[in-house]
Amino acid sequence: MTHDAQGDSAHPDITTMIDKNTAFPPIRRVTVAAPFRWLAAGWRDLRESGGSSLFYGVCFALMATLIRIALSNAPQFLSALTCGFLLLGPLLALGVYDISRRLENARSGLLGSVFSMRGRWGNIGVLALVLAVIMMVWARASLVIFALFYNKGMPTMERFLAQLFSIENLEFVFVYLCVGLVFASIVFAISWVSIALMLDRDTDAITSMIISCVSLFINFPAAMLWAGIVVLFVIAGFFTWNIGMIVLMPWIGHATWHAYKNVVGKEDDRAQMPQYQSSAAEQTSEQSHAG
Repeated sequence: MTHDAQGDSAHPDITTMIDKNTAFPPIRRVTVAAPFRWLAAGWRDLRESGGSSLFYGVCFALMATLIRIALSNAPQFLSALTCGFLLLGPLLALGVYDISRRLENARSGLLGSVFSMRGRWGNIGVLALVLAVIMMVWARASLVIFALFYNKGMPTMERFLAQLFSIENLEFVFVYLCVGLVFASIVFAISWVSIALMLDRDTDAITSMIISCVSLFINFPAAMLWAGIVVLFVIAGFFTWNIGMIVLMPWIGHATWHAYKNVVGKEDDRAQMPQYQSSAAEQTSEQSHAG
């Protein structure tokens, strides 16, 4: 196996504590530098996919344009629309994930990726429902924060951005960003590898979200770096009037597929991972003593 397939170290894994009976797939521990390898692999897929990936990039750009238009007169919905982007983004990236999966199997084509989730919409629907509930709660929290700090009416977008990037009204900025960070962290934790997992293995939504959270816990430094890279790519896309989204979002999608493949192992990998070997050895020792 390659370096990526094996993971980057053999430290004890939380899954050996919560699952000694292989209910969950093995989770690999990767180094902090792993996100840069994911980006490199994602860029290769983007180049090899031709125009198929760019189709999804155009869809991302159109969605971002609609968000920009909606925010022009309603900055109080920034958190809600941001969460909406985080909700629709991973679902839209399904096609990009499938393109990477097809490239691994020497297949390609836009049409196949569009229909990649046939038979899996039930699981995807459950995850979408969870994300939608988070979006609604985030939207309500955002409105409450605005109402508390702007009791004389909602600000314009220009005034809102001026306060957000200045020392004016620091209490509002602190509360607003902290609340947004909490909700964004929840969305990222339950979705960063879960959707690719459902696509690849038809795993149910609840199990996929748990595996996603566990893999984040095990690989917290790498996951946080990856989250920061995703945020930077999204910001760069917005600052290029969404034109950059056409390339940046499919690139992130392809890289996320490789993040999933690197982090979430298969059952065949379990016997080759030292943390599971030690667990199996302990069980064998216990059985021999019991005998």
